[in-house]
Amino acid sequence: MTSAASRRIAFLSNPASGVGDGHAGRDLVIRHLRAAGAQVSDLVGHDAEESLTLVRKAIADGVDTVVVSGGDGLIHLAVQALAGTDVALGIIPAGTGNDAARAFAIPIGDPIAAAAVVLRDRRRVIDLGRSGDRWFLTVLATGFDALVAKRGSAMRWPRGSLRYTVAVAAELPSFRPLRYTLSLDGRERSLEAMFVSVANTDHFGGGMKIGLGAAFDDGLLDVIVIKPLSRLQLVRFFPTVNTGQHIHNPAYERIQARTVTIAIDQPITAYADGERFSEVPFTVECVPGALHVLH
Repeated sequence: MTSAASRRIAFLSNPASGVGDGHAGRDLVIRHLRAAGAQVSDLVGHDAEESLTLVRKAIADGVDTVVVSGGDGLIHLAVQALAGTDVALGIIPAGTGNDAARAFAIPIGDPIAAAAVVLRDRRRVIDLGRSGDRWFLTVLATGFDALVAKRGSAMRWPRGSLRYTVAVAAELPSFRPLRYTLSLDGRERSLEAMFVSVANTDHFGGGMKIGLGAAFDDGLLDVIVIKPLSRLQLVRFFPTVNTGQHIHNPAYERIQARTVTIAIDQPITAYADGERFSEVPFTVECVPGALHVLH
């Protein structure tokens, strides 16, 4: 922990986060951090590429913390630069889902309380998932969940987990179980499933606890398999994910592995942290100690 007066912070924000609420509280937080004595540089990229370039430059210039004021997508972008460094991630939740903030118990809806977490400078070193040169922090979705994530990311309304519910209803009529081939630490398995999620933390879809029990510092990924369900069963399944009761459903299975290869019998785009991530097939691995997070 360092004193606020010696802190060098890069503050990244996105006016599009949270359906246009990404700057809500942003100026207030920056003033609060500066009033505490921190040296704060204000980064606003016009697009993802420029934002990533700005974060990488700030890291190269010697900041000790990158604070992200936005949602899971902007955090996902910052993680691509922060992974493997000792520069810490700070989070000011200002998005639609805010699943990364939930993972670290960051106050949501109270920017000054979130800023207090940044100033406290209490760090935790956590695992990340990696596929090639792409990293993810929370949950990777590969089946029905990925199709819902794709649809949800294109929606402007509603917000939070309700958006996920609406997207589920839209995708449900045409969906059929997928044929997966999984390799879990070299052990191959073929099965049909509605979806397979790879979780580093508990939440996805704006607070849905699909990865309940996943630990982000155990060196393992939690592979969540949801076996074939009828449409009515699937409709009834998703509300239980909000409470964590889905883990008692016979269709639920959880396997832990360090390395996971996923292939599917049809083209699917996987989503991670709510962002487009990779086409199948691909391999994802757990990288221990890859990120420093303020909590």
